[in-house]
Amino acid sequence: MSASSDYVPPKVWTWNKANGGRFANINRPVAGPTHEKELPVGRHPLQLYSQGTPNGVKVTVMLEELLALGHRGAEYDAWLIRIGEGAQFGSGFVAVNPNSKIPALMDRSGPTPIRVFESGAILVYLAEKFGAFLPTGPAERAECLSWLFWQMGSAPYLGGGFGHFYAYAPSKMEYPIDRFTMEVKRQLDVLDRRLAESEYVAGSAYTIADMAIWPWYGGLVKGWLYGAAEFLDVQSYSHVQRWAEMIGARPAVQRGRMVNRTSGEPASQLWERHDASDFETRTQDKLATGA
Repeated sequence: MSASSDYVPPKVWTWNKANGGRFANINRPVAGPTHEKELPVGRHPLQLYSQGTPNGVKVTVMLEELLALGHRGAEYDAWLIRIGEGAQFGSGFVAVNPNSKIPALMDRSGPTPIRVFESGAILVYLAEKFGAFLPTGPAERAECLSWLFWQMGSAPYLGGGFGHFYAYAPSKMEYPIDRFTMEVKRQLDVLDRRLAESEYVAGSAYTIADMAIWPWYGGLVKGWLYGAAEFLDVQSYSHVQRWAEMIGARPAVQRGRMVNRTSGEPASQLWERHDASDFETRTQDKLATGA
């Protein structure tokens, strides 16, 4: 591996130039809103502000699964937050999530609205609110939460680490690509070994751990992330492949993956979701009619 001594870090780092890469226009070293923009509010108890990235898909899958179980209180409006355009820095969104990351949820079912941000926190909140997809037995609950937090701690190495340097950085650099490829393959091996002994990630039952992990690692082995399936030799993780197929075949998962999605085939995109009937008149149909 080649070494480079071209860059010497300054004594105190200052933000004085764009950093390049696909997301350079929205990266900055300070928090808070950049503009005034109130969030829309629909008619359902749950208001989701998101985009169909892996983190966003976790929550829409959970909501669609709850509705499939018959939890009418899980009806929701899903509003599109276009993160590439900086919509997450609007004042209304920052009030819901001061970290300016999707997804963010407002629960307006009670007398006082409740905000919930961070995808893992939203999954736990909804699971506890509706009594679903989170085991109640101490050992089973601990296993589920352990795998949920495994995903929360591991995925930044996949997305912000591997994904950034492999797919989005302004130039290819050997050291960070090697470093994060090694870590992502280790994570896939962790997951593959677990799924060799367990039908679902947390045991014999489908849980929020599967919903959290599938959009990232299921998407990775299905070839949906970063164009890196061959590079990572994802076919060698046969147990992850088996699990990814099983989860992806669930109708609620298929619906959840469409919500707030802005890429891929138009037929796979539902930019906003306000009613179950919206799946019948998807974004493709609206584009065709000019609606």
